[in-house]
Parts: sequence; C-alpha cells; structure tokens
Amino acid sequence: HVRIRAGGRSQGRSLPRLTSEREKFLPTILLIRGWRFFFYANEANEPIHIHCRKAEKECKYWLDRRNFDVEEAFSYRMTGKDKRDVKRIIFEYFEYIEREWDKFAEKKKR
Repeated sequence: HVRIRAGGRSQGRSLPRLTSEREKFLPTILLIRGWRFFFYANEANEPIHIHCRKAEKECKYWLDRRNFDVEEAFSYRMTGKDKRDVKRIIFEYFEYIEREWDKFAEKKKR
C-alpha cells in the first residue's frame, strides 16, 4: 500500500493532514507499508538524504546520485530486515525522492 504526497495532496486515499506549520518543517513525501519518508526543513543545506520513521523506529539515509546508491547515516531500533525494507523502498523511489528533494531545497532558498 503506497501513498505519495505531492504539494500537500496525496495520490490515492486521503491522508490525515498535518497542520500547515508542522508540515513546513517535516514535509512527508511517501507513506509506504507504515514507513513515513520525510525531510527536515532545517537540513536543506546538507547533501541529499531522507529520514524514515515507523512507530519507534527511525533512520536517515544519504543518497548518492552519481552512483545510484544509499548509505546509512544512522538508525534507531531497526532490525536488519527493517533496514533492507527501507533501502528497497528508497531504491524503488530514488528518482522521485531526488525530485522532491530538489523542489524542497529550491523552496528553502526563497
């Protein structure tokens, strides 16, 4: 079950709306199998990366555009299977994450 956030709207089933103030600082771009993929607004000047959270589990992965690769920055309370699942999702949506990051970083420059 996949839901993609685009400009505050979702494709597919409706998502619970975050308050617009909170959404500005934690923009969610994907909700897949219970995992929320998002950016932190205060990190737009870092290299491209994505945060993932599911219940008490959380991680951050750096994306290597040139080599189509990911590297774990940190993980918390995640099993090996969780890490594999998240990496699989990131690879599946790699180009989408890149586009959303570029839009996000551009907004931060304004």
